[in-house]
Amino acid sequence: MALVSIQSDWYIYFWLLYCKIYSAIVWLFGNHCRGADKVRSVITAGAGVQSSGSIQRARTRRRKAQQHRVKHIVALTRRSSVRRIVMAPGASTAHTMMEDKEKTLHGALGAVSMRTRHISPFAPLLIALVGLPARGKSQLAHRLSRHLNWNGESAKVFDCSEYRRRHMALYGSHDIFRADNQQGSAIRRQSAREAVQDAVHWLKDGNSVAIFDGTNITREQRQDLNSLSEMGFRILFIECVCEDQDLLERNIIEILHYSADYKNMSEDEAVDDLRKKLEHYMRQYEPIDASLENIGFVRVENMGETVTAHKVSGQKESTILGYLSGMRALPQTLYFTRHGESEYNVLGRIGGDAALSARGQMYARALAEHMNGLATREPFSIWTSELRRTKQTAADIRAPKCAIRALNELDAGICEGLTYEEMQERFPQEFAWRDQDKLRYRYPWGESYIDIMTRLRPVLAALEDEHNVIVVGHQAVLRCMLGYFLDAKLDELPYMTVPLHTIVKLTSYGYTYKVEMIKMPVDCVDTHRKQPKNCSITRTTADALVTVPSHYDTLPSNLWQNTTEAQL
Repeated sequence: MALVSIQSDWYIYFWLLYCKIYSAIVWLFGNHCRGADKVRSVITAGAGVQSSGSIQRARTRRRKAQQHRVKHIVALTRRSSVRRIVMAPGASTAHTMMEDKEKTLHGALGAVSMRTRHISPFAPLLIALVGLPARGKSQLAHRLSRHLNWNGESAKVFDCSEYRRRHMALYGSHDIFRADNQQGSAIRRQSAREAVQDAVHWLKDGNSVAIFDGTNITREQRQDLNSLSEMGFRILFIECVCEDQDLLERNIIEILHYSADYKNMSEDEAVDDLRKKLEHYMRQYEPIDASLENIGFVRVENMGETVTAHKVSGQKESTILGYLSGMRALPQTLYFTRHGESEYNVLGRIGGDAALSARGQMYARALAEHMNGLATREPFSIWTSELRRTKQTAADIRAPKCAIRALNELDAGICEGLTYEEMQERFPQEFAWRDQDKLRYRYPWGESYIDIMTRLRPVLAALEDEHNVIVVGHQAVLRCMLGYFLDAKLDELPYMTVPLHTIVKLTSYGYTYKVEMIKMPVDCVDTHRKQPKNCSITRTTADALVTVPSHYDTLPSNLWQNTTEAQL
């Protein structure tokens, strides 16, 4: 009986506990429903402030949780092609909506060419010339290449005509340029393809600029070239237009004189063939139209008279645009000469501001006589440095003179006025370093050849558009100037031979220059020093001085005499 009584008490205890829990749940659920009804009534009524602080805190916590969740979803699903996506907080399908948006955008972008993507401003640049023959494309291409190489770029011209000549033993006639000549068209397409392939290889090898010199007169050709941007190259088209009849006639004459196609033709045959060739190209020519072609281009009219740019950006392109804006295409004859022999030349000393020696003064008179005779036919001007030995050399020439600071000789810094023997004795390590890399070596507190090239840029830009100018300068400066016009390799500049008492005449020859050396009959010392084979800093003095030119220790009194008389 006792056992039955205890069990019944436990049943009653559990029953009462169950009732208590059930009552609490019912009470809590009722309060929750009343609060939700109140919140709904406030929202429906448009109330700005809620009366229940607990309800407001609950909604704030819920809102923060939803915002954190949505931000997390957006951060996980954002792509570079989507700049901004706005989503409603708390949307249950946020991830699905993001994926749909991504798919839509990627589908639209799939049809867009890769050239619309951003290409680094430091990417290699392919320049494609556009225009009819005799519009100055080749001259522009080579002048631009020379300018870019001088300014530190590695540029090269790929001439489509040269590739065409490789497929033809001998140029036949204008028929190869007819649009309906299938064989000729095939040869020209193959030639263009080979030129572009070599240009691409040039850029892939680490060079910065390739210039494709071709006509590229159809939109289809330009579209094919523009597609190369998918390889990560920047593309710039330069269209050459010429409406000036005098300039056009001069360009045609240059083609007849200098083109390899016409070297075996008579003048009449060449003129007739070139005229018909131009007619074939004119029938096929489609000028660049910004409304029809999505390309960046520069239009150059009459060789720089008017320059128009469209969608041109980038550091290299801006440099090119500036150069084209100041370019002119005129026949040129330029004269370069070093000053007459100076007293420092006689003593083997470098730099300084020495006066002319007796033989240097004789050269000044001989130079004046020669140039004054030329001035009777056509006037010219004289550019000198600010140093007195160049001014003394040009003093008797009857022509306007201009002293230009940029033409001053290389500043040798702490070595100014020293001989090579003294430099080896005092600064043997500096002397060895200079022999190791003469182009880039900078004298302590002085200059290097690279520094000269930098300060010569405005002078060369002005000189490119001048005619009949005499530049009376110094050995290092004239090496750089002649190297520019002759398109010499930079490492060759410090060892170019520019002797004293010699006039160097440059005459424009198509897009190149013809060189003529005019030696005046006045003796002088030889200041040219070749690079020694042993350039180590541990070399002996004898090895360091093996290529130093001979010179006097003191100024002789009989320098005005010729060599035989001086020996006697």
